[in-house]
Amino acid sequence: MEKYNIQFKKRYGQNFLKDRYIVEKIVRCAGIGSDSLVIEVGPGGAIMTRELSQVASFVVAYEIDEDLKDELGKRLSGCSNVLVLFRDFLQTNLSLDISSFSYSNLFFVSNVPYYITTPIILKLMSSGIHFKKIVMMVQKEVGDRFCSSCGCKDYGSISVLLQYFYDVKKEFFVSREQFIPKPNVDSVVLSFSEKKDKLMVRDFSFFEKLVRDSFQFKRKTLKNNLYAYDFSKVERVLSFYHLPINVRAEMISVEIFVALANELIE
Repeated sequence: MEKYNIQFKKRYGQNFLKDRYIVEKIVRCAGIGSDSLVIEVGPGGAIMTRELSQVASFVVAYEIDEDLKDELGKRLSGCSNVLVLFRDFLQTNLSLDISSFSYSNLFFVSNVPYYITTPIILKLMSSGIHFKKIVMMVQKEVGDRFCSSCGCKDYGSISVLLQYFYDVKKEFFVSREQFIPKPNVDSVVLSFSEKKDKLMVRDFSFFEKLVRDSFQFKRKTLKNNLYAYDFSKVERVLSFYHLPINVRAEMISVEIFVALANELIE
């Protein structure tokens, strides 16, 4: 079990893993090759960073808490292939940060701070950077939303947007007991693999807006949420897929959302 002699900061969502077996399992899920570059956010006590450095060519870790500089320096002293950038990952230019590295495959592997889970995955999704695989530990309830299928109660706009880009898979459950300090929630490790047969949308920004508008009021029908759109075109698509006009967004699959966006943008 890992021991930490630091002051944890709640504002940074610091909950550090203490079981190396869990870390090894996460890294195995990623399937990282020796010619790979790995991005990590929130290295914390470096237990995952050290493990990543054993399998990857290089690791770039982002840490917002500069008070961890000395501790990370000690814990990573033998890891010459690790670069820790003390900056806010959400504000950094990721393309610029990794432009000087030579690698065959790029991975993102992280136990991300729960309070910025969705902004991080949205940043990765919209970056235009190709990741061979993304592996993240997230709050269990958030993981349920990310993976939720059409027709399920947790299905929402983030489910649609993520599943447009990725095949999302729940890898394994992680108890809250595996962290220091212990959080109030359990976790799940997810993997995101880029879809090989991704559907094409004519305008992704329009598609994203349409999806978010469709779920604006979850208990309202699609017709009520999309009052500002040409609903005759919406009806045409719904009819093609044998769906009623009073259908709710939670019953609309990614494929149908793509069809709606392409029809409405004409």
